[in-house]
Amino acid sequence: MHIVGARPNYMKIAPIMREMHRYQDAFEQYLVHTGQHYGKQMSDIFFHELGMPAPDADLGVGSGTHSWQTAQIMIRFEPVMESFKPDWVVVAGDVNSTLACALVSAKCQIPVAHVEAGLRSFDRSMPEENNRVLTDHLSSLLFTPSEDADENLRREGINSEKIFRVGNVMIDTLVRLLPTTRHRWPELQRRYDLDRFVLVTLHRPTNVDDLSILRELIEALNILSMDVPILFPVHPRTYKNMVQAVSLPPPQRVRCVEPLGYVDFLTLQSHAALVLTDSGGIQEETTWLGVPCLTMRPNTDRPITISQGTNRLIGSTVQEILDAARAVLANPHRDNNVTHRPNLWDGCAAERIVAVMRSLT
Repeated sequence: MHIVGARPNYMKIAPIMREMHRYQDAFEQYLVHTGQHYGKQMSDIFFHELGMPAPDADLGVGSGTHSWQTAQIMIRFEPVMESFKPDWVVVAGDVNSTLACALVSAKCQIPVAHVEAGLRSFDRSMPEENNRVLTDHLSSLLFTPSEDADENLRREGINSEKIFRVGNVMIDTLVRLLPTTRHRWPELQRRYDLDRFVLVTLHRPTNVDDLSILRELIEALNILSMDVPILFPVHPRTYKNMVQAVSLPPPQRVRCVEPLGYVDFLTLQSHAALVLTDSGGIQEETTWLGVPCLTMRPNTDRPITISQGTNRLIGSTVQEILDAARAVLANPHRDNNVTHRPNLWDGCAAERIVAVMRSLT
């Protein structure tokens, strides 16, 4: 039984389901959608673009505080578990759906396989950090994307026999769908009148829930947009806070658009001069694409994107953002050398995951 709930989950679960489908004698698959993210742009479009089947169960949880959302998923997931009685539950990443379903599975004595295990920011103020740590300690199989993730798990006393380094499964989806972006770019370029541009995403509570920080970010984007066009697909959480904060100046010179589907966003990433973000997955995608990335966070759970990739951590003040962005734009450098990409980020992680699970059947 595979669990999806938020946007990052789809790109990680889709290639695993695709690979398992090749071995129908070994696997009977079920898909559960928690509804943590919902609606056409935040959820539905991903099922279509990634070729995922319709969920066998949709919990329809929707938005709420972290505790409320986690509790609701647990309450609604338990009857699904009792009905389907899976042999394994596969969860991915570090969202509330990941932890909630792992907890229910553990209480029902159903083993959990955690995809993208072992990542650590060492910042317990981040809800994602608590989710991923607890999920790792509840899981019977831990599929890691990199060597540092293995080391984190061993340091926490997790048995090495449970740990399998398989690479970054999200890159499987990128590799498979990247060729389709060639056909999307001309249309997107015309739609948004793009040539050289900066792509922005913001959704972390630490950035968008604190209005003093959000004001700094918006001011920085407005000033930077005098130098270069900025395209900003606005996350619903961010939009809500921008609208509710009456005194917050809107991004006047920034092109704000609704959230985009995976293929369109990947297309824009691959053509951007710079990506400004606070997302974990985008740090990884830009590393693989060789696109400069500035992450507006004090830490990252993906340090390999800094040591081997194109990512750099920056602060969230106006001057820090402007200084870092202008430095990148003044000295453009795109590293498309495949040999510089992290080990096992090769589009075959799902094959390695399924090979391990086949050995258990």
